Amino acid sequence: MRFNEIFQNQRWEESSKSIYAKTSSDVEQALNASKRTLEDFKALISPAAAPYLERMAKLSQELTLKRFGNTIQLYVPLYLSNECNNICTYCGFSYDNKVKRKTLSPMEIMQEVAVIKEMGYQHVLLVTGEANQTVHTDYFKKVLELIRPHFAHISMEVQPLDLVDYQELTPYGLNTVLVYQETYHEEDYKKHHPKGKKSNFQYRLDTPDRLGEAGIHKMGLGVLIGLEDWRTDSFFTAMHLDYLEKKYWQSKYSISFPRLRPFSGGLEPKVVMNDRELVQLICAYRLFNEEVELSISTRESQVFRDHIIKLGITSISAGSKTNPGGYAVEPQSLEQFEISDERTATEIAETIHKQGYEAVWKDWDLSLMK
Repeated sequence: MRFNEIFQNQRWEESSKSIYAKTSSDVEQALNASKRTLEDFKALISPAAAPYLERMAKLSQELTLKRFGNTIQLYVPLYLSNECNNICTYCGFSYDNKVKRKTLSPMEIMQEVAVIKEMGYQHVLLVTGEANQTVHTDYFKKVLELIRPHFAHISMEVQPLDLVDYQELTPYGLNTVLVYQETYHEEDYKKHHPKGKKSNFQYRLDTPDRLGEAGIHKMGLGVLIGLEDWRTDSFFTAMHLDYLEKKYWQSKYSISFPRLRPFSGGLEPKVVMNDRELVQLICAYRLFNEEVELSISTRESQVFRDHIIKLGITSISAGSKTNPGGYAVEPQSLEQFEISDERTATEIAETIHKQGYEAVWKDWDLSLMK
């Protein structure tokens, strides 16, 4: 059985009602549990859990220190291309957004790599739009082959690929693949993705199964917070995570928390999540799953990111540019979304150190996999 078969037996409205019906007694039960279930997760993300935020935060900090120690991994995105064949209502790279398109050449990629290396990074996240004619498997192979000698950890956030593609890319040094479902509300998903391959909800939903079958070392999950009710979307993400961990237990997992940010002509959030609610969600994930890595990007403000360091987050980006060539080649090109925390990587590392934590630039070495 694959996840899409499990998903088809779920009903969004029923799950939503169940979350909002949780009481303080349910929250207490979840907080006191030695091993928490998906029903406990519902309670922890429910409105009834809001008064328990301080207690949740304390438990989240304790569990994170127990599993990950006082370390925060640093990573940086490298945008390779803004070419895209999809129309997405929330994205600056959307096909119908009339902007200059660019895909980096090998020489331009190495210019970007030089700047990123000067910043101290050993963990890079490759990002593209979804344009199969331009940024395809052969392009990714060339990029991975080019940059592999320069990084200890290479992640990728590109279009969902077929199983054979992931199998072909792994020997080139691909370690982690991030594929966000955006929203698990199937009908609203179609509204936000009216054109392009991304409009195929089921194909995207099936991607983590293909990643598991390909033996990818780590998978990243998440939704775009603001497209739909964040509590219900987060429940389905947690259910997806729970399924994947049981079936593909050899792989590691991470969760990201992107809140809808403005872009040129961008979409206003359908549901606004405030900072306290995001803290609640982060803590709920940690209480639900002690092993999962939790990541926060530069979409969030400096103040928020400084305060969240001790509450469950294990990885953080810094000094990010969300446009192809943003570090060296073409700094003024269109960004995918607006950055909120514009501090340099060094400044972020100093902030982490001041809070008694260690900034980790190199999580592990590819040689360990040989």
